[in-house]
Amino acid sequence: MLDAIVRVNMKTLSTRLDKLPDAYQYLAGRALSSQFLSDEVPAFCEPLGPNNKLVITCGLLAGTTTSCANRLSIGAKSPLTGGIKESNAGGIAAYKMGRMGIRAIIVEDIREDDQWYILHISKETTTLQSANHLHNKGLTEKASLLYQEYGKKVGIILLGPAGEKRLLTAGIANNDTDGVPSRFSGRGGLGAVMGAKHLLGIVLDDGTSETPQAQDRQQFAEKVREFHKMLLSSPQTAEFFPKYGTAGMMEVTNALGGLPTRNFQTGSFAGAEKINGDALYQTITARGGEGTPTHSCMPGCLVRCSNIFADKNGRKVVTPLEYETLTLLGSNLQIDDLDFIAELNYLCNDYGVDTIEIGCAIGVAMEAGVLKFGDQAAIRDIMRQVIADTYLGKIIASGCVVTGKVFGVRRIPAVKGQGMAAYEPRAIKGTGVTYATSAMGADHTAGNVTRANLRHDSKDQQVPASRNAQIGVSLIDMLGFCIMIAPGLKTRDILVEMINAYHGWNLSLQDLEQIARQNLNRELEFNRQAGFNKVHDRLPEHFYEETNPATNSVFDINEDDLAEMSF
Repeated sequence: MLDAIVRVNMKTLSTRLDKLPDAYQYLAGRALSSQFLSDEVPAFCEPLGPNNKLVITCGLLAGTTTSCANRLSIGAKSPLTGGIKESNAGGIAAYKMGRMGIRAIIVEDIREDDQWYILHISKETTTLQSANHLHNKGLTEKASLLYQEYGKKVGIILLGPAGEKRLLTAGIANNDTDGVPSRFSGRGGLGAVMGAKHLLGIVLDDGTSETPQAQDRQQFAEKVREFHKMLLSSPQTAEFFPKYGTAGMMEVTNALGGLPTRNFQTGSFAGAEKINGDALYQTITARGGEGTPTHSCMPGCLVRCSNIFADKNGRKVVTPLEYETLTLLGSNLQIDDLDFIAELNYLCNDYGVDTIEIGCAIGVAMEAGVLKFGDQAAIRDIMRQVIADTYLGKIIASGCVVTGKVFGVRRIPAVKGQGMAAYEPRAIKGTGVTYATSAMGADHTAGNVTRANLRHDSKDQQVPASRNAQIGVSLIDMLGFCIMIAPGLKTRDILVEMINAYHGWNLSLQDLEQIARQNLNRELEFNRQAGFNKVHDRLPEHFYEETNPATNSVFDINEDDLAEMSF
């Protein structure tokens, strides 16, 4: 059963195995991490101090090969936003946790010496092992050394040098089906929390674990087949996503005037056709070699929205190259060169920083005149400074708000301390509402409305659209599914039916939606106790006052409108 909780105290270097409390039996993913944080972490604590905890969870079907059901969720109080934070990713770590029956790993306290550790978890033992030999190495080298020591079939949750230095853009990686540590829980600076604890990584060795079995095997198998049939019969999940991946979103946002360009100065980019989904697909297929436009990041995935980008000689550069990166390191910096963006993507991945926050920070530095928009040589140099840990590099790696304050920039595209994702809020106003009202800050994964059937540059119906999106995403996140399944779902009931058959429960969709709502309110209450109020639930002032030239619109959803948001 998926009911084990692994607790790790980094100060005492001790571990223990607990059983999931009965009151938490229906909680997983984001809902479980937020519950533990609300129960055990003082909202006013220092994010990099001993009272913060790093909570790593999987979904309710983790360990099975149900498509898209092995998302990894990581939560903590964020050093970037100062509030509660959850960031999730694909890869194989959650699958390994599920096979071993682990619902959550909770990392407590900190170390203030020069010792670094790896947590090794197998069916038989849980041990902390010295990892000083991995200190300050890039993620690619770290992963290679871990495979030499533990074998190539393990799951790894891994920290890059940025996290070791507790930089606010630091994320946490886990490996994909090819063993590449490229699936990032990137948002919120959670890598800095892990770095403060001196935990370089977690090795999940499920070699002797048995495949988990459903309580009602026949019913579960039938419902999984039905779910898979939905995904394979939907044009979005069966054709569009496998071909274009998340990069296919660029054509949509550019047409809406919602593609962030030149530090969010406008929402349309003249070079979009050179870096959009079709350009990416054509480039990868023409080059061949190690590149592929479709790739599964987790076991059993049918959507296959990932990709491997190769250079002109067919040699792999990075996996995956996704919409958010193509935008924040592309149009936002006035760059229309796929090869250059892929180079930047690899540097960010290996160092272990969030491409969204780094892209926002460089864009702010460009507005300050530190470097010019579109200057590839200057951008490459500033990324090298990030990796070299120079003073300028530290500023950029501290995120766009810090960068803006240091250089006296007024137009900083951030909410609650976090840089905006790749959706211009004056053009796609419902996502702007999510930026403003979510406990997560300016995060598209908290509730993106770009594909909703409404006029995006009008203020009408944006609050209800954001509310529905936030509830829907909270539901998907707590179950451990990937949001890419959403267009393929004829009904969410199929998710409940699979979970009931697997666990032997009798939940309704309304039951799960209520848990999702409760989780959203729990996260907002944590932030309230941390000092957040309605002043924080708004976008930067210039979005209300300065027109997006691509749509001739401002963000005109005011405090009274936002006050209608409730769950």
